[in-house]
Amino acid sequence: MHKVNFFKIWLLFCTFFITTLLVLAIGALFTVPTFEDVWMNLQSEEMRFSLSLSLITGLISSVLVMLFSLPIGFALSRLSFPGKGIVRTIMDLPIAFPELVLGLCLILLFGKTPIGTALKSIGINFVFTQEGVVVAQFFTALPYAIRIMKSTFDFISPRMEFISRSLGYTQFETFIKVSLPLAGKGILAASVIAFARCIGTFGTVLILAGGSYMKTETLPVTLYLNISYGNMGMALTSGLLLVAVSFAAIFVFEMTEVKL
Repeated sequence: MHKVNFFKIWLLFCTFFITTLLVLAIGALFTVPTFEDVWMNLQSEEMRFSLSLSLITGLISSVLVMLFSLPIGFALSRLSFPGKGIVRTIMDLPIAFPELVLGLCLILLFGKTPIGTALKSIGINFVFTQEGVVVAQFFTALPYAIRIMKSTFDFISPRMEFISRSLGYTQFETFIKVSLPLAGKGILAASVIAFARCIGTFGTVLILAGGSYMKTETLPVTLYLNISYGNMGMALTSGLLLVAVSFAAIFVFEMTEVKL
């Protein structure tokens, strides 16, 4: 007779219990609104503005995130320099911060400070503007992309890079022609997660950009404002769109099979 493996049963119970609760919670979002209600809300001017702003700012922010996370992730993986541990800690801080705290830090930085004043003098203002939405999304998503890229480069053996350098390629040429192609799956994963985080950013956008109706109103802000107004139809539709984006992002991320 086989002995009952209670430890295995406990592991499976915890796994399927929490999975079931999450499925029920997320599924409730899809069962409450009717198709007609969702379709009507999708056609509203507010939802079209919110979706458009979220997609445009999310794409811009994601591109900026990848432009910075690639070199930073590579530097943290391959280079040794004084204060590297402190730099890594600082880069990870926004992950531990509540978004509201990060938004507060940014509004103080770009407000009435020398940096904020200098930017305003050349016509750049990130406080309560759509440009501020991009900045808020950028700083919220950047740490996640950096961690993915660092883990990706850590997983790649530096041997190919050493061979490239021995054949006469510069470090930059090696990075472009060897390191980046080998990190293709990680780049895709980081890009998808960054885009999902940008689309879903709420607290940072609310504090820095203001979350103003039909001005800096992204999908999470639409959800928040309409719950405040008692308009559950619009709030649920916003939630459905955010869940759809998140599900697609996680699905693509899992398919890349990047070792994190």
